[in-house]
Amino acid sequence: MRPNWELRNCCNHEQVVFLVTVSVCAVVILALWRTVLLRPFKLVTVFLHEASHAIACKLTCGHVEGIQVHADEGGTTQTRGGIYWLILPAGYLGSSFWGMVLILASTNLLTARIAAGCFIASLLVMLLVAKNWTLRGLCIGFVLFLGVVWVLQETTKIHILRYIILFIGVMNSLFSVYDIYDDLISRRVHSSDAEKFAEVCPCPCNGAGWGFIW
Repeated sequence: MRPNWELRNCCNHEQVVFLVTVSVCAVVILALWRTVLLRPFKLVTVFLHEASHAIACKLTCGHVEGIQVHADEGGTTQTRGGIYWLILPAGYLGSSFWGMVLILASTNLLTARIAAGCFIASLLVMLLVAKNWTLRGLCIGFVLFLGVVWVLQETTKIHILRYIILFIGVMNSLFSVYDIYDDLISRRVHSSDAEKFAEVCPCPCNGAGWGFIW
């Protein structure tokens, strides 16, 4: 059967609701960006950023010595070995990738359950390599938070698991873009991943250029 590329009948009611919900999440996140209400979700996004560095390190046969997430929304991943020029961009790109995965997972209750389960498992694993109490507290707090949301989903009429997964996904997608803008355009952070990448890459491109490409 030939694919139909016409957009005339592209969106049914459920798809429209999904797109509106994504837009509402984005507006709420931007409206509350500077408030303390978003701080836990920002720290979770930093956690996924650093976890992406760690995953890239392990996939390139390196060793992860430790991960830290700081209360000021910064983070560090200590690695040894691996392919450095693949590890560096994995933070920004990985954060955006996980945002995409969580947004797609939120479209179905089963995939939302799988995403929540994998997220909880990754938080528990992160406890083993966490090097500071901010990250440990974040992991424990979000395990409990997602656990409560899951119990409410299964035992009551409060069905918000899909929306929580969607909100975290949208938050990651927005934060990855904002992080590049904040580190490289609005202010120049010479310790940023893009600046470090510019130092090791022979291409004639500075950190802001690499941030734009990413």
